[in-house]
Order: sequence, then C-alpha cells, then structure tokens
Amino acid sequence: MDFNRSAEQQKRYTRLEAAARELPPGSSAAGFHRDNWKKLAGLGLLGAAVPEEHGGAGFGALDTALLYEAASEGGANTGLLFAAAAHLFACVRPVLEFALPETRKALLPALCAGDLIAGNAMTEPEAGSDVSRLATRATKVDGGYLLDGVKSFVSNGPVADLYVTYAATGPEGGYFGSTAFAVDRDSPGLVAGPPLEKSGLAACQAGEVVFTQCFVPDDRVLGSAGQGQLVFQTSMQWERSCLFAIYLGQQERLIRRCVRYVRERRQFGKRLADLQPVADRLADMKLRLESGRLLLYRACAEIDGGQDPSLWVAMAKLAVSEAAVATALDAGRIFGGRAFLTEYGIEEQVRDAAPATTFSGTSDIQRQLIAREMGL
Repeated sequence: MDFNRSAEQQKRYTRLEAAARELPPGSSAAGFHRDNWKKLAGLGLLGAAVPEEHGGAGFGALDTALLYEAASEGGANTGLLFAAAAHLFACVRPVLEFALPETRKALLPALCAGDLIAGNAMTEPEAGSDVSRLATRATKVDGGYLLDGVKSFVSNGPVADLYVTYAATGPEGGYFGSTAFAVDRDSPGLVAGPPLEKSGLAACQAGEVVFTQCFVPDDRVLGSAGQGQLVFQTSMQWERSCLFAIYLGQQERLIRRCVRYVRERRQFGKRLADLQPVADRLADMKLRLESGRLLLYRACAEIDGGQDPSLWVAMAKLAVSEAAVATALDAGRIFGGRAFLTEYGIEEQVRDAAPATTFSGTSDIQRQLIAREMGL
C-alpha cells in the first residue's frame, strides 16, 4: 500500500498550489466573479473528473481531490472553491453519468470550460436530510415534465446557468419516487432568487429557486424516471469525498500559520511553542488532519477502484468536517484575543469551517450511514 504521491501528482500539486495564489484569498462574496470562474476552469477545477473527450482532464477521484486540496492549501477563497466543487460533483458528474449522449455533448464542454455555471437544487424548506420526501413535483406531459416547487440553499443558485434538480414523480415517494433533471435557467417558469446573506463560504452564492409549471423536455431527464435517488447518491459519493479535500488544505494552512505564530509569540517569559498545552493542542490538530486525510484518500481510492465506497465516504466526510471545525476553533484559542480581529483572518476560517458538518449530509447522517454499513 503506497501512501506517497507519485512524482506526477506532486508536480501537479505544487503547480496548482502556486497558481491558486492568483485566485482571490479570504472569504468575501467579492471572490465570486465570472472572471474568477474562468480562472478556476483554467486550473482544471471545473472539469477535473470529466473525460477529455468532453472537455475535462480525465482524472479519477483521488487526483481530483488532490487538485482541490492543493488550491485550498495555496490560499484560494474557500467559498469560491466550494462553488466549484458543488458545480463539478453535484451537477457535472450527474450529467456525465446519467444524461443522454446528445445532452452530454451539448452541456459538458461548456461546463468544464466555465462558460456555464451549474447549481445543485436538491434541498427544500421541509426536505433537507430527508431527501426521500420532496414537495417539488414533476408531472408527465407530452414531450417532458412540468416542475412545480421551491428549492432552498441552492449552491450557485443566483448565478447558475443550469440547475440539476430533483422532483417527486411517484405518488408514494420513497427511493423510486423521484427523478433528476438538468434545467436551463431561462426555462419559462423558473425564477432564481437573490443571494442569501451567509456568515461563511460567502463567495459561493446560495439562494432559492422556484419552479412554476416549468417545462423540462424528456432529453433533460438524468437517468430514468424514478432514479433520482440513485443520481443523487452517486453524486454525493464524489462530493462527500473530493469536496472535503478543500478542508484538508484549509487545515494545513491553519496549522502552518499557528506553528509560525507560537514560535514568535511569547508569554510568561517563554515562546508559546514551549508551553506544553499549546504544543499538545497543535499535536491534536495535526493528528486530526492526517487521520482525515487517510480516510479521504481511501474513500477516493475505493471510488477509483470501482468498489462500493459508501462506508469510507461517510467516515471521511465525518472525520474531515469535524476536524475542520475543531482545528479552526483551536487556531482561535492559540491566537487568543487576536482571533477576534478580522485582520488576522482566524474568525473567517471558523465561519468557513462551521458549515462543513451540515452540508452534504450532517454529521449525524454520516454516523447513521456508517452504522448501516456495519450491519446495525
């Protein structure tokens, strides 16, 4: 079992980490701009996990995760990277795996090149974790479906050109009761709301999307009618692994910064680095990072190997998201009162890390998935 990056992977990692410094740092909403979106495409982040024939880089899950980890470690805006990851894993991958050949040909090159932005429209006001009970309905009509309903917290919603959305098509609901669709923004009956005011990940604009008798042609169905849960769960395997590589990079940056700080800062006549409680805290931060990294790489390897990655993906998502929050809070303790000053950026890292335990399935949902895979 080889735990080292190959020479090619390391070269690509180093190059992208350096290139990411040209992207906006920090976490402000100003990080999102169409020009920056095109820069993400130029770095390969929008089409990394898409075959070259469709305009992507043809990478597997592990190489894709390494790209996002490198960009994050290089200091790119966390919200902007999250927007790119939501675009690729929750939207582009479903189009790649489930759309008709002609639909893939029409959409994928533009999605990979950054000419189109995709939004993930699954969550509803009354259906967050319980995705089997969608209120949005899709009624079959000649040549397609009519969508009616409201989606909330749509990542990239206010700026997206295309929405991957899910609606109930079976009266009983349940696993086979929903269908996935790729819907153009300019479809009559689709209205995208303004950006929500969020405390973190600000550069990933999120908002409400309303469908009112919105016609979607049959060739924009992803998979078959009733396969919505399959489409969604397949995309979540990629998102819950590859996306969270962003938080590996964030933790690496924070730990490095804390190490520099405690070497320089003095209290009680000593460097902070010489105080055992401080050293212990940093050791715990490093342990969480490396443990989560191993789980995430294993999850990606399971995807690349064609195995069922469910257990490893759930453990990786749980470990990395909880570690991201704990490490950001520990950085705040190390910086003390300065952590509350915006000029140091620590409070910003806490705000960006906090949502990680909620989106893509809460920590409690991941524990349920792990228990299920254990046969409980």
